[in-house]
Amino acid sequence: MPTNPFVSLFGRSPIGPMQQHITKAHECAANLVPFFEAVMAEDWVRVEQVQQEMVRLEREADKLKKSVRMHLPKSLFLPVPRSDLLELLSVQDKVANRAKDIAGLMLGRQMAIPTALQPLMLAYVQRCVDASAQALKAMNELDELLETGFGGREATLVQHMVEELEEIEHDTDRQQIEVRRTLFKLEKELPAVDVMFLYRIIDWVGDVADRAERVGNRLEQLLAR
Repeated sequence: MPTNPFVSLFGRSPIGPMQQHITKAHECAANLVPFFEAVMAEDWVRVEQVQQEMVRLEREADKLKKSVRMHLPKSLFLPVPRSDLLELLSVQDKVANRAKDIAGLMLGRQMAIPTALQPLMLAYVQRCVDASAQALKAMNELDELLETGFGGREATLVQHMVEELEEIEHDTDRQQIEVRRTLFKLEKELPAVDVMFLYRIIDWVGDVADRAERVGNRLEQLLAR
C-alpha cells in the first residue's frame, strides 16, 4: 500500500483523536435506543440512568473536541486543510449534542409516547442511530485515506460508505413522514402541549441522522480535493 511520506514523518495526529471523538459521539447517540425503550416501558429510573450516561459521553466527546482544537498544528504537512478538519470535527460533535438534547427534554418532561406510535418510533430511532454508526465506520477509514493520499481503492471504499450513509438518511426521512402521519391521526386524543413536544422530538431524532450524513458530506469534500 502506498504511504504518504508526510504521515510517516509527522505521525497520524490529529486523525486518531478525531476518530476517538466520533466514537464517543456515536456511543452517545446509540444510547437513544435503550433510552426510548425505557421511556416506552415508563421505567423512569432506567430513563434517568441512560440519560446520565449520555451526558457523560457527550462531555467526554466535548473534551476530545477541545483537545483536538487546542493541539491541531497551525500548519499541517497533510493533504487536508486545517479548516476542513476543524469543520469535520464540529459536524460530528453535533451528533452527540442533539442526542443529549433529546434525552434531556424527554426526561425533564417525563414524556409519554402513545402506544400506537411506539413501534414506528423505535424503528425510526434505530435507523437514525444506524446513520451515526455508518458515519463512524466511514470516519474510521480516515487514517487509511491519509496514508493513500486520498486516492485509490481506499477512496472508492469510503465513497461507497458515504453513499450507504446517504441511503440510510433517506430511510429516516421516509420513516419521519410515517411517524408524523401517525401522530397526526392521534392528535385529538392527546393534550396539545404533549403533541407539540412529540413533534419536536421527532424532528430532533431526525437531526441525529442529518448530522451524521453531514459527516459523510465532509468526507466527500475531502475526497474531492
